[in-house]
Amino acid sequence: MIAENRKVRFDYFIEDTYECGVELQGTEVKSVKNGSVSFPDGFAEIINGEVWMKNCHIAEYSFSSIFNHDPDRPKKLLLHKEEIKRLIRKVDTKGYTLIPVDFYLKNGRVKVTLGVCKGKKMFDKRASIKDRDVKRDIEREFSKGLRG
Repeated sequence: MIAENRKVRFDYFIEDTYECGVELQGTEVKSVKNGSVSFPDGFAEIINGEVWMKNCHIAEYSFSSIFNHDPDRPKKLLLHKEEIKRLIRKVDTKGYTLIPVDFYLKNGRVKVTLGVCKGKKMFDKRASIKDRDVKRDIEREFSKGLRG
């Protein structure tokens, strides 16, 4: 695991996830492997049958020469045509959006988990906070009971 967007699970219901490859240029790969990725407000768009990730910042690699990459350029995500068609059908329905959930390495290649998400309302967020607090209290009581 290189980077994770924790805010996604709080702000959205994740309906489905897809594993995507990322088309990166030269020094971007080294920056990603260093963990220099920031994407709290990142999203993906489908343009002309291609999936593009936007608002994802990959910092410049500090040990490279002057020929460095643009940190904020849109990155192309690599998916099969059938998966893109499925995504188009899902995103066309009201309220769904594509959001990167996390970056990770698989066999030395950088991958992104792309989530098909639907936004939560305020009362859903309150329910998530309440569930988290209740779960924390139960774990605290359980560990206290184990200690005696």
